Amino acid sequence: MAKVAKRIKAMNEGLNKETLYSVAGAVKILRERSKVKFDETVEVTMNLGVDPRHADQMVRGVISLPNGTGKAVRVAVFARGDKAEAATKAGADIVGAEDLMEKIQGGMFDFDRVIATPDMMAVVGRLGKVLGPKGLMPNPKLGTVTMDVAAAVEAAKGGQVEYRVEKTGIIHCGVGKISFSQANIEENVMTLIKAVQKARPSGAKGVYVKSIAMSSTMGPGLKINVSSVIS
Repeated sequence: MAKVAKRIKAMNEGLNKETLYSVAGAVKILRERSKVKFDETVEVTMNLGVDPRHADQMVRGVISLPNGTGKAVRVAVFARGDKAEAATKAGADIVGAEDLMEKIQGGMFDFDRVIATPDMMAVVGRLGKVLGPKGLMPNPKLGTVTMDVAAAVEAAKGGQVEYRVEKTGIIHCGVGKISFSQANIEENVMTLIKAVQKARPSGAKGVYVKSIAMSSTMGPGLKINVSSVIS
């Protein structure tokens, strides 16, 4: 039998895996038990009563976390002329057109978000098989296909995150860093939960939010009392 590391034992000491915590209680425990030397990401996992294989049960959207993510987001923008200049001034890390397409086709992926003006989608479309599987394909519903590229870049840099349900009906989303204050993490968590609730698809039947859990990168997983959060 494999030995359990002392750090893991200490991290889980006194915790019952079946206990349901409030968001505030979970955040407090995660912050108190963070002992690693880097700034861990706080993550929320939501198990939804949907089958995303059906179009009317897909759950996907973007939200701006009120306290940011604590992560430096690199943004690539497909645009020409004045829009390219606007994107650069707004802080985009990479701006281009066909030249950017060729770089990505050559294996360059030094970015976390892709934004494009509508007229550039014919070019971006050639990258569908490359960007699609990575969840990076620009989408007008997510605000990443827009003429206002400056606002989109600023939103991406300022704490906007995308959430998307996986095939198993689960959403994973980072909501900040463990170094954030208790209140700021709580606010970010509740912003995500409320957004996912609001995004309930028409095809969802029965219980929509089945379970919620919180964790940090190297910390314990804690179950959240869904009824108290939803109410």
